[in-house]
Amino acid sequence: MNFDDLKEKIVEELKKVYDPEIPVNIYELGLIYDIECTQKSDGIKCVVTMTLTSVGCPVSESLVDQVRNTGYFIDGYPDLVVEPYLVFEPPWSQEKMSDEAKLQLGML
Repeated sequence: MNFDDLKEKIVEELKKVYDPEIPVNIYELGLIYDIECTQKSDGIKCVVTMTLTSVGCPVSESLVDQVRNTGYFIDGYPDLVVEPYLVFEPPWSQEKMSDEAKLQLGML
């Protein structure tokens, strides 16, 4: 099992999840802090550590659900469970955005 390949597939799927208020995917927006995968007796578990642009984000539940459902879209890993771990430390800031996201939003 190559967890690096699995993480790349998870990132591909996360790049399809958009914050509806900002036309940039959550990965390029810098909301994904870490992806950690481990082999468990009942399958593979990956924990995606993520944040939101603000604590009171009105779409927090839908974004977390979309991340949680990421595992369903990855072929070859039928026993994959993705759990989002929502944190607010360190807080999100525009510095966490990729250059691609900044360019897309006219910040570069």
